[in-house]
Amino acid sequence: MLKAWHEVAPLLVDVAMGRKPADTVIRNGRWVNVHSGEIIPHIDVAIIAGRFAYVGADASHCVGPKTKLIDAAGRYLVPGLCDGHMHVESGLVTVTEFARAVIPHGTTSMFIDPHEIANVLGLPGVQLMHDEAMGLPINVMVQMPSCVPSAPGLENAGATLGVADVVEAMSWPNIIGLGEMMNFPAVIAGDPTMLGEIAATQKAGKTVGGHYASPDLGRPFHAYVAAGPADDHEGTKAEDAIARVRQGMKAMLRLGSAWYDVASQVKAITEQGLDSRNFILCTDDCHSGTLVNEGHMNRVVRHAIAQGLKPITAIQMATLNTAEHFGLAREIGSITPGRRADIIITSDITSLPIELVMARGQVLAESGKLTADIPPYAYPESARNSVNMKRALGASDFDIKSPAGANEVRARVIGVIENQAPTKALERRLNVADGLVEMDSANDVCQIAVVERHRATGQVVNAFVSGFGYNVPCAVASTVAHDAHHMIVIGTDKSSMAIAANTLKESKGGIVVVREGKVIALVELTIAGLMSEERAETVAAKAQAMVEAMAECGCKLNNAYMQHSLMGLVVIPELRISDAGLIDVTQFKKVDLFL
Repeated sequence: MLKAWHEVAPLLVDVAMGRKPADTVIRNGRWVNVHSGEIIPHIDVAIIAGRFAYVGADASHCVGPKTKLIDAAGRYLVPGLCDGHMHVESGLVTVTEFARAVIPHGTTSMFIDPHEIANVLGLPGVQLMHDEAMGLPINVMVQMPSCVPSAPGLENAGATLGVADVVEAMSWPNIIGLGEMMNFPAVIAGDPTMLGEIAATQKAGKTVGGHYASPDLGRPFHAYVAAGPADDHEGTKAEDAIARVRQGMKAMLRLGSAWYDVASQVKAITEQGLDSRNFILCTDDCHSGTLVNEGHMNRVVRHAIAQGLKPITAIQMATLNTAEHFGLAREIGSITPGRRADIIITSDITSLPIELVMARGQVLAESGKLTADIPPYAYPESARNSVNMKRALGASDFDIKSPAGANEVRARVIGVIENQAPTKALERRLNVADGLVEMDSANDVCQIAVVERHRATGQVVNAFVSGFGYNVPCAVASTVAHDAHHMIVIGTDKSSMAIAANTLKESKGGIVVVREGKVIALVELTIAGLMSEERAETVAAKAQAMVEAMAECGCKLNNAYMQHSLMGLVVIPELRISDAGLIDVTQFKKVDLFL
């Protein structure tokens, strides 16, 4: 158990003075100093009790007979990387397995918002992930989910959280603040529940996370900022980042598995000259395949450097800036005395190969491989029985009846935008046969359905979607369906859609691809229908097979599954689907399928 700075300060002083030996001394490194913006050669670092005691030109006075010596050999000493906003559940693995996957990539601190499990299991689900996080050897801080459901009246989640729940959670030891306040229309309208949650967080002296997904930077945006959210990750353009920073927010620039918002927004720094200390790098959503095969925050930092940032600036945006934002700069975010000894050794500051990772003074990974033993976390059986469908479904459950006497209809269609969270509100003319509206595969219009899976109501809501490119009889279904996490089924063939839904009922949740009536890929997600209990490498392999299966069905989108999982996110414009119906998110109201 890591002791607080004030508890070990006498020991730190003794080591720095040479009166007591350090546990570990790292010799001859290039110190990436994120406070001063310098890279300083020929530096030694002494560590005791999981914290930095001395950072200077010569730590030989800190070496005793049992001191572990690590030769940096002129390589760079970089603070452990921080992810300022993310959802573990998007990795399809538990907090423990997520940590196992990202530690070799240099991530030693994460600020997680478990609002996915909150929408399924409520406050007990949040506590499960909170408690799991506390037992890990890296820093996993939890933000209390704010919007469960994300848009009351427009969807029905598996649970409801309110002000009293936020007040309770603020007393938990590992709660760092309030998760992204995504119900921005309610905030703007002065909703007492949303403002009450913000107030409870501010009273606790903690950080309020933002989520303003509207392109309107006029009065509504100003009102939202005035309510108290301190950061925002929903910007997609340089103007968005500039507006947020000018209003005193931190602009969080994300590079996840499907969201590529760094390149456009970093121009606020590289071209407009804004102060980079007000920008934070994050991932938001990364699936297991990205984590295992491409990296985590090291991937984001490399990408930011490739967009024109100085390496030390990009590193600041993934270390000290994040720590300061959450009030933790005296604990994490830099290689300086008293801070937790979270450090990366790398031979190249630009390509950032992660050659050694320490957290709290312990070596956890070397040469890209985890070396620490991190045991799995045991979830209770109650977390494994969350797919509550009333009955098995048939093809007819996906029938869409036409208006009386119509031979053709004009329908609203959800339009997918590659690599972005927003959708388009499209209109398409569709044929009618035997009273049922037909899909138009030739023009990339297939069906989408939400299958209720929390209370076994038997409800199925049907609509149309365009952009996935499916061109064979197929279906893809997932119980990961932000944010209410019902089951979303998309397909060109109703029988395959039924098979997909029933497969997930039997497997207790997951993602499945069905082609011509046969299951060709399956990722089992038994915990809340969101997370697997298997190792990240195993889940990544299954997820890759799922992605390849989607491509076999004609889908060429980059990370199409991430798009699939957001089709029900009724807080991001323009058009979405929920268990309540088709939702126009520009107006925040339910609309008819047919115009």
